[in-house]
Amino acid sequence: MKLEKTLMNSLGIEIKELGEGKVIATMPVDERTWQPFGLLHGGASVALAETVASVGGFEIVDKETQAVVGLEINANHIRGKRTGYVTAEGNILHRGKTTMVWDIKIRDEEDNLICVSRCTLAVISTKKDANA
Repeated sequence: MKLEKTLMNSLGIEIKELGEGKVIATMPVDERTWQPFGLLHGGASVALAETVASVGGFEIVDKETQAVVGLEINANHIRGKRTGYVTAEGNILHRGKTTMVWDIKIRDEEDNLICVSRCTLAVISTKKDANA
């Protein structure tokens, strides 16, 4: 997986565990991920959540002919965070032929719930159409 010059790299997101239907990743809470008032930016939490879902989704498709892309994401920001790091755990809820739904929970070092998210992925074909 190419990480240079990606949002994952810019935000310091690291995949810690990758299994079939489950992903765990961490992200620092620092100047890269703060909003102007020094709190974890909700958009950074959403980027972490979609990253977890997308990495997990790509792990379970046929990499020769398929990819996954975000179709819809929502997030509820439960608690603020100023420093340290957060850990996202994503688990697949639905695996269909054309879509997947992932549940992502983001927690801090003390296991406090920071954000809950649900991400729907579209499974797309990467095969080149000979007639195109």
